Amino acid sequence: MQKTETTPSIAQADAASIAAFLERVWSEDGLADRTLAAYRSDLEMLARWLAARGRNLHDAQRADISAFHGAQRASVRSLARRQSAFHRFYAQLARDDPGFEDPTLLIERPHMPPSLPKALAEREIENLLAAPDTATPFGVRDRAMLELMYASGLRVSELVNLPLAALNLRQGVLRITGKGGKDRLVPVGEIAVHWIETYLAGARPLLAHGRQPAVLFLSQRGAAMSRQMFWTLVKRYALVAGIVATHISPHVLRHSFATHLLNHGADLRALQMLLGHSSLSTTQIYTYVAKEGLKRLHAQHHPRG
Repeated sequence: MQKTETTPSIAQADAASIAAFLERVWSEDGLADRTLAAYRSDLEMLARWLAARGRNLHDAQRADISAFHGAQRASVRSLARRQSAFHRFYAQLARDDPGFEDPTLLIERPHMPPSLPKALAEREIENLLAAPDTATPFGVRDRAMLELMYASGLRVSELVNLPLAALNLRQGVLRITGKGGKDRLVPVGEIAVHWIETYLAGARPLLAHGRQPAVLFLSQRGAAMSRQMFWTLVKRYALVAGIVATHISPHVLRHSFATHLLNHGADLRALQMLLGHSSLSTTQIYTYVAKEGLKRLHAQHHPRG
């Protein structure tokens, strides 16, 4: 009779340590559920691998962690995530116990190529903005939302939750409360102002159903739209505009805003303020996107490209 291989179970102490770690990083850092689930999976995989060799998470050595990585078939991205999970887990054990030796300290982390934001060409943006049917209230609303997001570089959460009171059309600015509760003033632009005024004059009162909702952009029910709803709208209008890129999402409008500003000579510090980035290094990624666009333009049009 052929024996079947059984998966080692996780020691009770390891399971408790993983649970405590996840609870702590959730409360301290507010990690997304998907990230927490990935960390749990990675740590449980390591715990089972160690259990099969008579070891556990607490007595693992650097050689054990390195051997585990060497035994796995994983992409660079997956390996980097596992390294991050293990490093954070053992760093917490070391903080709680000054005598604990972190086995991940001297393990070199894999080099991750920069994940460049995806931006649309200016002609594609023009086609996308013109896609809604502005003969309908929903089309006017959607045109105003697309114009505002591209004109101001808002995050999708900032757009769908934007209070009516944050808008100053006379001065052409928005007061945005971004990540970390930080406020910033963002210019709107004449074209976006025109479509917002058009929306406020006709479409919004119809969608409000006689109520006075605080949020600027309303759903059919007269309430704030969800991010998923706006994502669906962007995908739909991309098809209408003939844009077949697989990376279409609301965030592409923010990326395009930043990339096109740099292409037209914007200052990186000013762009940092407009985007609401706490660190300039986060904004600098867009310089790579702009450079890559110029390279493609040169290769396409220069006789010796």
